[in-house]
Amino acid sequence: MLTQQLDRPHPGTYLGKGKIDELKTMVSERNVSLIIFDDELSPSQGKNIEDMVGTRVVDRAELILDIFATRARSSEAKMQVELAQLEYTLPRLTRMWTHLEKFRGGIGVRGPGETQLETDRRLINHRIKLLKERLAHVQQNRAVQRQSRASSFKASIVGYTNAGKSSILRGMTGADDVHVEDRLFATLDPLTREVDLGDNAQVLLTDTVGFIRKLPHHLVASFRATLEETRDADLLLHVVDASHPLWEEQRLVVDQVLTELDITEQPVLLVFNKMDLLSEEDSLALQERVTALVPNAIFVSTEAEHGLDPLRRALKMAMRAMRPVAQVRLSPRDGKHLAEIHQHGEVLEQRSEGVDLVVTARLTERLRGRLEGAGVAVKSV
Repeated sequence: MLTQQLDRPHPGTYLGKGKIDELKTMVSERNVSLIIFDDELSPSQGKNIEDMVGTRVVDRAELILDIFATRARSSEAKMQVELAQLEYTLPRLTRMWTHLEKFRGGIGVRGPGETQLETDRRLINHRIKLLKERLAHVQQNRAVQRQSRASSFKASIVGYTNAGKSSILRGMTGADDVHVEDRLFATLDPLTREVDLGDNAQVLLTDTVGFIRKLPHHLVASFRATLEETRDADLLLHVVDASHPLWEEQRLVVDQVLTELDITEQPVLLVFNKMDLLSEEDSLALQERVTALVPNAIFVSTEAEHGLDPLRRALKMAMRAMRPVAQVRLSPRDGKHLAEIHQHGEVLEQRSEGVDLVVTARLTERLRGRLEGAGVAVKSV
């Protein structure tokens, strides 16, 4: 590994001249075939380093895009990754075609390298346009699906990659079809499942793609459609890997990405996962420290028995806080609205009072608005 302290990266080679020479010597001595930079390089920086060192160079963005490409399973994820790769590749085409520089065209004649570049740019731009149109169609379909779930309480799981988001979804639902794997970016597609919290309380829980430090902006842009599920959620569950030594930095990274995506309006519940990997002493110290800063944070484990019970209780409390109790007075013959209250609300009591039926229930703001719009008498309790 080679590092250098600089006020700012060199505009032409990222590293200073001395470090480039040191890198060239290291590559020669160790017979290195690939150099990976833990930062995003400009097209010219990548080309200049390759020319000076004589070895293939991959920057952080390209490496992450390659990892995403190997993880993509659904057609939507594959389209999103391909779009990000093409947008990354487009400004770097000249670097890829340097082997044609020896060909020169005469006066008024284009060299084959230039012609090939123009052809590739046209093909890539056409493919980018096509992918964006297809993803826009997917986004429209998702919008229709979200509309059909508008009355449900929705929680979206976000967090740093490999924090255990999918494990939480599987543990909460018991669904074996939730893919869980101990590696980066195992989940690229949003997956929504209904979770029964008991006492007639259900929540739609959605697992999302994990974030990472310095996530390539091409990927962020490509996955906006996927993350619309997060934007539409009533509550965000920010899952933190409590066992990771850099969990504080990872938490800040997730907050920054959410801000970049303009997902800042929803309430957030901090969920510290993998508590079973901590010693009792470390666990108590972490809980004491975090609770002093974020009083409503919860601590869970997908491995321990009843390790997810704190999350179930927190979800039920959040759901009830967002669905205040109201008293609905309607005719016993109004089966339509009575069924709607039972289906989309949480009925606490139902009794006859004279010729009316009085239902005490927890209602969403949307459901209460529909009832009042239909002329049903609704009163806060």
